Amino acid sequence: MIPNIWDDFLAIIKEEAGSSVVETWFKAVSLRKWDPEENTVYLEAPNPFVRDWIKSNYMQLVQIHIGRLLHVSMPTIVLVDTKEKNDDVHHGSESFSQEKNNDSNGNKIGADSSFTVVPATPCPQGKLIRSAYSKTMSNINPSYAFDSFIVGPNNSLAFAAAHAVAENPGVVYNPLFIYGASGLGKTHLLHAIGNVIKKRHKRASVLYQTTDRFVNEFINAIRFDKLHAFHEKYRHADVLLIDDVQFISNKEQTQEAFFHIFNCLYDAHKQLVFSSDSIPSDIKGLAERLRSRLSWGLVADIHTPSLETKIAILKKKAEVQGEPLSDDVAQFIASHVISNIRELEGALIRVMAFALLTKQPVSLSLAKRVLVRAGENRRNVDFIKIVRGVTKYYSYNLEQIRSKNRSKNLAFSRHLLMFLMKKLTGKSLRDIGSFLGGRDHSTVLNGITKIEDYIEQNPAFREKIRRIESDIL
Repeated sequence: MIPNIWDDFLAIIKEEAGSSVVETWFKAVSLRKWDPEENTVYLEAPNPFVRDWIKSNYMQLVQIHIGRLLHVSMPTIVLVDTKEKNDDVHHGSESFSQEKNNDSNGNKIGADSSFTVVPATPCPQGKLIRSAYSKTMSNINPSYAFDSFIVGPNNSLAFAAAHAVAENPGVVYNPLFIYGASGLGKTHLLHAIGNVIKKRHKRASVLYQTTDRFVNEFINAIRFDKLHAFHEKYRHADVLLIDDVQFISNKEQTQEAFFHIFNCLYDAHKQLVFSSDSIPSDIKGLAERLRSRLSWGLVADIHTPSLETKIAILKKKAEVQGEPLSDDVAQFIASHVISNIRELEGALIRVMAFALLTKQPVSLSLAKRVLVRAGENRRNVDFIKIVRGVTKYYSYNLEQIRSKNRSKNLAFSRHLLMFLMKKLTGKSLRDIGSFLGGRDHSTVLNGITKIEDYIEQNPAFREKIRRIESDIL
């Protein structure tokens, strides 16, 4: 009877909350016992994170629908995790019908429990010896923190999962896979995980890397006969954070190396976190065994933020800059920028910079002048106009840019064009790639990401970009 009841319950939850909720949270839960005399149902979750998330978000649904299926009125729900199961469930668990705000006997996600820093399990290729990679190669940006990440309905699952991983690396969700469109905060969460773990585990080797750099590093390792050093570096990581993993598609040798690194770290219970623009099953050109492994843990998505979340983000960013933002200005900017958080921040910076330069307060009329004028200017911008603007600063013509030549300086100019074409016209990646010599959307997205990273690291280049944009507009 119990298995059928739970299957029926999963079907109901799938209809009410969606299949992703069932797959992410309830498929891992089991119905252990139904006590009709006490009107109590005992459920078991695989870990504290799943237990706490269901208690916080879905317990009322559980109580209502389990009660209907059992033909009783509002049963008491006792939800424990696997660790608590070893204790007396009547004393070591939390009853939903009694005290909802009780702690969980010291098993909360914040506990610094079983994470130990030891060398990864030796792989067949040779003995691993710990080195100082955590100090020299972490690549973690200290400015990204969980406190500065604005949580809304669009990203709450990804945020909660990232926070849980940071609290209990290698224990809660492994691997953690975060996906969503560009500019929504995936990179922020990866760096925030790294910062928390580095702070709490001083000896941990925490390594963040973009997939693009991983690929280039692997190619150079082959060219200069340094494959052993390449593998040593990654297999020594206690926490490996890989950004934009979709760029590994159609790169068979790199995927092979990535596969063995994944297996080595996973078998050694090291924490793996990946980000991508799509779920593993939708990444084309990815080996099936890699696609499967990327889906082993929790797959969490980030959507475009709601208007309320965008307003909260704007107010937080303005507060950091020491310039409070009124509700009407925040709402106007949030309504004006539709796509992603990165562009939202860019709009705020333009408004605040204009106010500072003209020595005016940030007002609704000023925001309208800046953003509406910019929007009108953008309607008059086409690809050719952007090419002319860029070639004033970089001495390459359109024929060279469209060519297959991949020399460093030419490639940089090409990436800059991709970045400005997307920013100033809003055209699709496919349209931009087609104009620039028939390149695919992933190549264009890769180029845009490189320029965005370079802008973050180089304030002088950021100013140069503004000058080029001003000339074009």
